[in-house]
Amino acid sequence: MEERNNLYPIFLKVKQLEVLIVGGGYVAEEKLSFLLKSSPDANVTMVAPLFREETISVAKTGKVNMIKDSYKSSYLEDKHIVITTTDKPTVNIKIYDDCKAQNKLVNVADNPPYCDFYMGGIVTKGHVKVAISTNGKSPTTAKRLRQFFEEVIPQDINQLVQNLNDYRKTIKGNFEEKVHTLNKLTENLIR
Repeated sequence: MEERNNLYPIFLKVKQLEVLIVGGGYVAEEKLSFLLKSSPDANVTMVAPLFREETISVAKTGKVNMIKDSYKSSYLEDKHIVITTTDKPTVNIKIYDDCKAQNKLVNVADNPPYCDFYMGGIVTKGHVKVAISTNGKSPTTAKRLRQFFEEVIPQDINQLVQNLNDYRKTIKGNFEEKVHTLNKLTENLIR
């Protein structure tokens, strides 16, 4: 039987959530860059004894509170999502255990068994956003698929989305009838 990707994709409004990143090195910078690229208004706190200069530069591009300290479970207070990127496996597992005890979503970088979620490839063109997951198996494949979708999604997709949104507001009938009408109108987009 073929293995399946059973992950459930969602798009989070991280402007309304509190994100904690534990670590200040290259992996923390990569996770922060990825988060801010997709959601520049994300509320992020970073905790680490040291921060790379490049990580500090990336943090300055968003709403990031940087705290020079070692991890303490008190830093989880009022946080919804936690990403841990330290180079100390025992610290990462402690953070994971603390998050599980408090029902927080957690991602232990590069350690799939200790992840409630993965940060996959993302393509954004205006209002259109496509998320790509390889079930944590191959970030390189996700990257190549991202590059492919960046090329094939037209630059003017935003105009199409806006036009369909405007048209949707004029359609009469119940939800099912509106969906049917929009499906008929857009069926030629995939041919």
